[in-house]
Amino acid sequence: MGFPNLDGKTRVCGLFGFPVEHSFSPAMHNAAFQNRGLNWAYLPFAVQPEHLAKAVQGITALNLAGVNITVPHKQRVIPLLDEIDQAAAQIGAVNTIVNNQGKLVGYNTDGAGFIKSLAEEANFEPRGKRVLLLGAGGAARAVAFSLAMAGCQAIYITNRTTETAKALARELSQKCGVAAEVLPWGLELPAAAVARVDLVVQTTSLGMWPNTQACPEFPFGALHPGQLVCDLIYTPRQTAFLQQASARGATILNGLGMLLYQGVLAFELWTGHTAPVEVMKEILERQLNDSKLVERCENRKL
Repeated sequence: MGFPNLDGKTRVCGLFGFPVEHSFSPAMHNAAFQNRGLNWAYLPFAVQPEHLAKAVQGITALNLAGVNITVPHKQRVIPLLDEIDQAAAQIGAVNTIVNNQGKLVGYNTDGAGFIKSLAEEANFEPRGKRVLLLGAGGAARAVAFSLAMAGCQAIYITNRTTETAKALARELSQKCGVAAEVLPWGLELPAAAVARVDLVVQTTSLGMWPNTQACPEFPFGALHPGQLVCDLIYTPRQTAFLQQASARGATILNGLGMLLYQGVLAFELWTGHTAPVEVMKEILERQLNDSKLVERCENRKL
């Protein structure tokens, strides 16, 4: 995607991360700007950790409209900002910064993007539902807090490292007032617990390209029709985990919708315009279908 009308009035935003070569965001956002007739441009900036503070100062110094933040900066950037919204504060990570007339405000659109993808891709409403979460890392935090804020009834967490799961469960209970419980990992996970949840979310990297045969140990026989099973991985589109869930009659959803809608929400925060969702989705689909791009992609680094 080119930049046909760069001039002195072009608004610039971009991506701070290290590395950033893999990112699908520049193509997605530049296509969206062009579709909406906006004189904007989105650029990836390879920012090493030791230069993060200077890079954030550069947002105001260069009058950038805003930036996305990806690994390894999502937590480290928080003390460098003037303000963060409630979701970012609870999740403990920022993935979008808006330059509001020199005031840098941080947001987390990852979790909200996941909730939006549930609604748009699977017609799923979290309120009152029971959720089982595999993993307790950064992606799991974004999903868990967003589900809690959306009104889910209970969140069950299973993770290889039990202490990490317990810490996340405590935070969810204290900050959001949601019932949160830690369950055993792997085949020790009670089948009855799996059978009674409405939503299962796989947040670990197991099964991501190129290790596409990898799969968390899980009592798949407890899954049944009427449940929604999500895997945040989108390369491949259907992981071994999702294949097993589909074979048991569950509805399945990969992570492409979360990738799309976190970008949609960031676009709207920066520009104030409604994002061209279908255009952005088409660009993502095209990039994911490009084998060379997929080979260099590191999943979930947006």
